[in-house]
Amino acid sequence: MKPAILSVDDDPGVSRAVVRDLRRRYGADYRILRAESGADALDALREMKLRGQPVAVLIADYRMPGMDGIEFLEQAMDLHPHARRVLLTAYADTNAAIEAINVVDLDHYLLKPWDPPEEKLYPVIDALLEAWRGDERRPVTETKVVGHRWSARCSEVREFLARNQLPYRWYLADEPEGARLLTAAGATEDQCPVVINPAGEALMEPSDAQLAASVGLNTNPSGEFYDLIVIGGGPAGLGAAVYGASEGLRTVLVERTATGGQAGQSSRIENYLGFPDGLSGAQLADRARRQAVKFGAELVTAREVQTIEPCGSARVVKFADGGHIAGHAVLIATGVNYRHHPAPGVDDFTGRGVYYGSAMTEASDCSERDVYIVGGANSAGQAAVFLSRHARDVHILVRAESLVDSMSHYLIQQIERIPNIKVHTRTEVVSVDGDDHLERIVLRDNDTGVEEKVEAERLFLFIGAAPETEWLDGVVQRDSDGYVVAGPDLMVDGERPAGWELPRPPGHLETSVPGVFVAGDVRSDSAKRVASAVGEGAMAVMLVHRYLAKQ
Repeated sequence: MKPAILSVDDDPGVSRAVVRDLRRRYGADYRILRAESGADALDALREMKLRGQPVAVLIADYRMPGMDGIEFLEQAMDLHPHARRVLLTAYADTNAAIEAINVVDLDHYLLKPWDPPEEKLYPVIDALLEAWRGDERRPVTETKVVGHRWSARCSEVREFLARNQLPYRWYLADEPEGARLLTAAGATEDQCPVVINPAGEALMEPSDAQLAASVGLNTNPSGEFYDLIVIGGGPAGLGAAVYGASEGLRTVLVERTATGGQAGQSSRIENYLGFPDGLSGAQLADRARRQAVKFGAELVTAREVQTIEPCGSARVVKFADGGHIAGHAVLIATGVNYRHHPAPGVDDFTGRGVYYGSAMTEASDCSERDVYIVGGANSAGQAAVFLSRHARDVHILVRAESLVDSMSHYLIQQIERIPNIKVHTRTEVVSVDGDDHLERIVLRDNDTGVEEKVEAERLFLFIGAAPETEWLDGVVQRDSDGYVVAGPDLMVDGERPAGWELPRPPGHLETSVPGVFVAGDVRSDSAKRVASAVGEGAMAVMLVHRYLAKQ
């Protein structure tokens, strides 16, 4: 993106002459623009600010109706403070130009006419461009997010972008550059989060669907009927999308938030086959997503499935926004989510110091601070190892006697070797509090019953998982914990599940509705491991082929 040189003059003849001379010398390396009023020029500058285009030099005529050159440059400074500023003046206006040096930190004033430009114009612009390049700030062309540090919705927007592998830059609304972006977008702090996409379009308080569409994610299926509809983009769903598409099935994957699922939030997975050095959950999700797309699978993001309805030989998937698609077969691979912590104050401060999962976007703000992690499984241990590189001390809180029964041996060994990770057994959080964000945690030693209040701004929760399958109520059979029952587990005393009308029993991974399969952590009695979820996703495709062959 070429840096811009903008000329503002209400006299069309002068304006064209300035641009002509500028293009002759600088057109190859700079974008030369002109405007015939200060208002039009400010509109252009706002657009360039939102798009992240750098502005090198501003040249404004002093005498313009409505808004003179000094007023224009004063407002332009708020948008592009690093641009060099030049005022065009007649001889009679030199005193005003000299005064403007203090008002708008003017870099130079040029007397009209400047002919010949080789002597009077180019040496001035050359010097200004050289100075600008020496102080050049790298333009930000990726998505920009402007918001408040302790806003729950701002935290959600940042997590959404991060988990979807979309680069973005975070600006605080009460800091100078954030304020400039809000001004350019015509927004106020009350409308945060404000998201500005690379095209310069600004969204105030966007929903996930609006955000996804704005940054280029696919939110609408291209067709109405598919061979296989995969619901959920975790390891099981991505595995099914890769194998389904690679084996010729017209496959669509529908994900509510971001591909990768719970595994995608892991800072490090070290026991996944074929990666001896480990990889992050985000890396695994990104590779799987690209692999699925390469084979022709269609990925749809930010669409929530409301229900599944059999319709003859088809299975209709209905979305919460009223849309629907249909297919020969459906795979439920929605995984699990972290359980909510019942301690008083946790709900109030979620997204404002309290986070479910690793919240990778918060790691950089943990520098030289104590952070607390609740949970004793692998996800908690991986987060502790990751956060220990940033935080002063990382405290793992577990209610059990030790980590042995819930965490992999290799991870326990790693934690023991990291001096700033401290494990507190038989300890739990009983309450949290603060003003506009988390500031204090009350801990209880379950052996002694003694409670202690500690200062903390970050609490990460990894306290078990729940399937969140209420939307399947009355659709497929689930166990008492909400996990989907499949295959032989549906047979009770040799009897097939209620409503099952086919002469054959349910196949492996097939639910109580023929043609609707389940894989991964959402399946009852699943292994709850990334490798097994990927394997079940691949196996489900084989079973879908068998199902389709018998239709």
